Amino acid sequence: MDIASIIGLLGAIGMVLGAMTAGGGILPFVDSPAMMIVFGGTFFSVMYSTPMGIFIESFRSMGKAFKPPATDFENMIERMVDLSGIARKEGLMALEGQPVPDPFFEKGLQMLVDGADEKKLVTHLRRDIKMMKSSHAEKQAVVKSWVDIAPAMGMIGTLIGLVQMLGNMADPKAIGPAMAVALLTTLYGTFIANVLFMPLLSKLEGATVRETKYREMVADGLRSIAAGENSRSIQEQMIGALPQKMQSRILAA
Repeated sequence: MDIASIIGLLGAIGMVLGAMTAGGGILPFVDSPAMMIVFGGTFFSVMYSTPMGIFIESFRSMGKAFKPPATDFENMIERMVDLSGIARKEGLMALEGQPVPDPFFEKGLQMLVDGADEKKLVTHLRRDIKMMKSSHAEKQAVVKSWVDIAPAMGMIGTLIGLVQMLGNMADPKAIGPAMAVALLTTLYGTFIANVLFMPLLSKLEGATVRETKYREMVADGLRSIAAGENSRSIQEQMIGALPQKMQSRILAA
């Protein structure tokens, strides 16, 4: 579980609600017509912008911001080095059934055991990585639609509220509700975009970058095992692809 995502989301919402409460309570900021325009309008506009299957799947993918895929680089490198030692001593067939940290690693290892050469192994694994990135991009595009459409719906609500207000200038009682719609729709649209979905999009994009890096390293490590490289060489190559701080931690372990 990503604690930063949970604390960040709750903290941001808490600061906004706290400011509302300090200014006289939350009820003045609740307006049904404004919610219909922004929340309802944005929801259906985003749905309109993408196929239904991807729209539904995008909500599931949002959970990765709070529980990202396991990408334990240290454990993966350690396991890759162990497997390379086994392969050099006992042959590739000895890798059959060896435990590995994740399904992608397991798939590549099974291909190695089944006799795939370096070229076929790398081509297949990199195709899987490309497909993963494409799938993530489709779902992240839906999240970006929330960021783009919500403020636009807020502006539509503002214009609706202004038209209602100007059309009822002779009735003072109608001016207040119309002004509330005009202002609150802008508030709701900005809140949806900047508090809820923009940080979420950044988190998902970062998770994709990290997962891509992890899988590319797995592919390179398995290619090195297929080529018969020694354990020390594989470890040095893989560690060299990591940030300096992580390199120091692994080498010190």
